[in-house]
Amino acid sequence: MRLNVAAHVTCFGLALAALLFGTNVIKGKATSQTPSPVKAPVVTGGLVDLTAAAESSVNSVVYIKVTINSRTQIVEQPSIEDFFGFGDIFGQPRQRQYKTPKRSGSGSGVIISDDGYIVTNNHVVEGVDEIMVKLNDNREFKGRIIGTDKNSDLALIKIEAKDLQAIPIGDSEQLRLGEWVLAVGNPFQLTSTVTAGIVSAKARSLYANGVESFIQTDAAINAGNSGGALVNARGELVGINAMLYSQTGSYSGYGFAIPTTIMNKVVADLKKYGTVQRALVGIVGQDATAYIDAQKEQDKPVDLGTNDGVYVKEAPADGSAAEAGIEEGDVITAIDGKKVTKMAELQEEISRHNPGDKVKVTYIRNKKPHTVEVTLRNEQGTTGHVVDVDPQGLGVVLKPLSAELKRELALSYGLQVSTVTDGKMKEAGVTKGLIIMEVNNHKMNTLEDWQEAVKEANMTKDRVLWIKAKTQSGRNIPLSVELGEEKKGK
Repeated sequence: MRLNVAAHVTCFGLALAALLFGTNVIKGKATSQTPSPVKAPVVTGGLVDLTAAAESSVNSVVYIKVTINSRTQIVEQPSIEDFFGFGDIFGQPRQRQYKTPKRSGSGSGVIISDDGYIVTNNHVVEGVDEIMVKLNDNREFKGRIIGTDKNSDLALIKIEAKDLQAIPIGDSEQLRLGEWVLAVGNPFQLTSTVTAGIVSAKARSLYANGVESFIQTDAAINAGNSGGALVNARGELVGINAMLYSQTGSYSGYGFAIPTTIMNKVVADLKKYGTVQRALVGIVGQDATAYIDAQKEQDKPVDLGTNDGVYVKEAPADGSAAEAGIEEGDVITAIDGKKVTKMAELQEEISRHNPGDKVKVTYIRNKKPHTVEVTLRNEQGTTGHVVDVDPQGLGVVLKPLSAELKRELALSYGLQVSTVTDGKMKEAGVTKGLIIMEVNNHKMNTLEDWQEAVKEANMTKDRVLWIKAKTQSGRNIPLSVELGEEKKGK
């Protein structure tokens, strides 16, 4: 898993389209305004009393209904002649315009402040047009997105309300295996549902998100629980329910929650900056045990001097780790003196930091321990705050190619520049009428493609848009647009 790139595996619980009910099949600043936790659970005859925690937490968990409006799309259809191998008279497939149906779905969220801030999963609200939030007392509010983070699958939304019952935030790091927890949410649109189980494992990796260190629980989690609360016996939030492991799409014994150690940093950054200021140690690595097992399978037994830690598969020369002297083949075993035994634990530790922070990294090389100071950087390769880019601020208005223009120019995709104002695109030579075909090797079919390409390019060290454009006369034009001139920190 790469610590300095975005998620490389799609979350199987994506809540897009009609199946926006939270989790599907997967392999499927907390403020000072939070109230005091409920009283410690009573233990009678060896049983833990979870009633107080359940009755308190249901009032802090909300039902989220989302809507995706109808959209007009253009699809290509083969003509009758195509079936005989001749093609149509224009040499192009025929195009048909159709409208997608209006779609809706639901999930859960957790109130973390009495003035209306709510945490949920990114996949619950990603790409939606409308958000409706229903409280446990049946009041309804319109929700708006404050910020989202695909890497951790978290999102922060806001409703305009006061004196809400915010849940107290607990420390997920203090959870112990076998500890009782509650999963609170709205499975299958059954609102205010509470299930109980234990912590089955910690720091679990599912390779679904770029940053993950899941709490595994056997408390029943089903579709619709996404974004809901994982609560300890004291009524404190310790995780945001995100995924389930199932071959049927329904609960089969394994649920996974994002720990509050990760959530707290994401929420604070989204409130302050609108985007997460993610710190990177600058390695490509894997669990040391996984590397050892892989070598054994190839009849290449290795002795790293330890079976625990993160094996460094690559330390890019322009990264923080390499600058501090960490090399391929090293095994990272601790961050600031805290032991890390696998990649998920390393990610969880680094996720608490900001770009520019200095951490002590302990690693094993040639069976001997070493400790170095590493200055963490962000995805743009600097030690400062990530600078966000609004695609609309680049000085162009784009529109999809009409069916007629596609036919006339023999094009199957592209976005046309309809307006040019002062900005970086104009400085790069973009003019009205120009057709943008590709951006950084991504074909431009929709406005969403353009927005995603700009966002993706902004989260790189180069921060450059490499554009392949075409004039209406058919002439190809290469363009480059620099998104920022900030100097890279060390």
